[in-house]
Amino acid sequence: MERYTGDRLTQARALAGLSDDSLRVKAVTAARDKDAALLWDLTLACLSSETSAGVRLSPHTLRAYKKGVEVLIDHAMSNAWNLLHPGRRQPGLYVGSLMALGLKPATVQARIAAASALYRALRWAGATDSDPFADVKRPRDATRGVVKNPPYRADFVQAMLAEADVQEQVLLLLLTHAGLRIAEALAVEWSHVDLTRKRLLVAHGKGDKARVVPLSARLREALAALRAETAGTGRLFSIKAYSSAYERLQRLALKCGREHEFRGFHAGRKYAGTQLYAAVKDFTRVASFLGHEQVDTTRRYVELPEDDLEAVVEAFQ
Repeated sequence: MERYTGDRLTQARALAGLSDDSLRVKAVTAARDKDAALLWDLTLACLSSETSAGVRLSPHTLRAYKKGVEVLIDHAMSNAWNLLHPGRRQPGLYVGSLMALGLKPATVQARIAAASALYRALRWAGATDSDPFADVKRPRDATRGVVKNPPYRADFVQAMLAEADVQEQVLLLLLTHAGLRIAEALAVEWSHVDLTRKRLLVAHGKGDKARVVPLSARLREALAALRAETAGTGRLFSIKAYSSAYERLQRLALKCGREHEFRGFHAGRKYAGTQLYAAVKDFTRVASFLGHEQVDTTRRYVELPEDDLEAVVEAFQ
């Protein structure tokens, strides 16, 4: 992770260190030739040096941006776009073409975010003043995320834990008990773990915000077992990449005979949020636990029981 950040900084400096004229010429040439590789380099340099997240943008986010830039360039080539001066209606038609492909609204939103990042980079390089996606309408999904991708069920989590090795147990419990994002879980170091005080420091959460989360008894037990198997220094996991962690848990689900129930990492985080809300009935506290800035975001993570008002309504006078 540290080496990767350094490489990104080096790339950003290589472009940002050019004179204004040289950078502008490079960007104009890349846009004219629709050079996807160079346009991505410009976007990455701008993201690394000109955004609040900077070089701490997660690999997952960067992959989504890169894919979005490539998709836009392909579309521009197929539809004879002038990238520096696109027609007023072309961005809307681009979004329409994405929707026509049957992409989910969330995927289309990610593609628009990537396109906006590319144009921010072109403006940063002095190649254009255009911001063609500023007023484009983003599609919205009427189905709540917690309905499309609900929390894992308790029996599935328990089945996975029963078959998991110690490292897999800790990873699962960081998701389902501590509510960590996968990037946060893979970045945990032993120095962040305080078993005596029963808490964990999430040193670099989303937006580089730190928070402290409590450790459940089962998670503390798994952490103690993992520490006994390792040197207890550095990172908790030998797993570093998102894809490696996904494959590891996917294989575990297959081992349990429940591979059809495995839906990635976020369903585990939603499990933690739903469990906590059931206990405290307070979205603000759950938002703090999950590291959400907005409580409205937390509402999309918590599955409410269908009969949670039944007893109250029963007593109406």
